[in-house]
Amino acid sequence: MTKDELRAELERQAQRYKEVYGGEVTTYAAQRDPERKPWRKKPSLLDKSFERELEKIEKERNEGV
Repeated sequence: MTKDELRAELERQAQRYKEVYGGEVTTYAAQRDPERKPWRKKPSLLDKSFERELEKIEKERNEGV
């Protein structure tokens, strides 16, 4: 079923509902999808430890100069 066929079917159903039940049909605009944020990995304990070691080595190298 294509989008146009689906729209036509929904329109027929809405019209039939109005005629048979005398009801009112309210249509709503589709809501936008939320914007996706870039995925970021949460640093693990090992990642944090590795960063500290790198900082320590960098500090030692700078003091030696």
